[in-house]
Amino acid sequence: MAQTEDEASYFTVRDDTLVPGPHARGWWTPDTVHGRLLGGLAARALERAHAADGMHFARLTVDLFRSAPFAPVQVRTERVRDGRRIRVADAVVHSGDGVPVARASAVLLRTGTPPPGHIPSTGPWDAPPPEELSVPHGSRLLWRFDEELRPVRTWSGDQRRRAWLREPHPLVAGEPLSPFVRVALAADTASPIAHASDEGLHYINADYTLSLSRLPLSDEIGLEAGAHTAEDGIAVGHCTLYDTAGPIGYCATTAVANTAPTR
Repeated sequence: MAQTEDEASYFTVRDDTLVPGPHARGWWTPDTVHGRLLGGLAARALERAHAADGMHFARLTVDLFRSAPFAPVQVRTERVRDGRRIRVADAVVHSGDGVPVARASAVLLRTGTPPPGHIPSTGPWDAPPPEELSVPHGSRLLWRFDEELRPVRTWSGDQRRRAWLREPHPLVAGEPLSPFVRVALAADTASPIAHASDEGLHYINADYTLSLSRLPLSDEIGLEAGAHTAEDGIAVGHCTLYDTAGPIGYCATTAVANTAPTR
């Protein structure tokens, strides 16, 4: 039986709260809301309240500092700075009992004419297009999300970790995913791509910072791990992000060692 729109979405709006659906549950702990969705909700709220013509979301930092109980959440935003060329806004995600569980900060910059001169830059991706790749099952390096994750080759040894990711579900019922919300949802996956080992994922994401020169033009977001360093159970890393037209930015992430759940 086909899912209805409300069943397919991660959240539905009820009064001034967002009510999670069954597949919004966390990967690490099933009685929580998945952390990547909190970042998506923060991005949605920031875009709805603070987007403006000629202003581009150049940075989004999401702090995931507390597990969110599997219950309705609220998001509140505040404009911190509004200048001629820059706008800064914050968002806080609250659980049903009013406790903050995540926060985000966004920087919007006014677009304009590029300056002259040549700067060496990130080149086009040589990964196969997403339609040529399948969604594998049973790999020890894959973790259960609801996105469609399509690795470019099997990740083994020190090979480059590259994947296409597409979010098939609406974040909120009745609302199509905007490019900004789509890439904010995808950005959380930079942590497992950068930090998973040959024995699975054992680092839980503490935060991520998404830096964008432009918004994605395609539903598919490409990620390529660029770095991982770790010491004493603390890991940092980053990925380059692409759409089907080329590079769009980067995502840096910090994570802390955590025992993976038994599946």
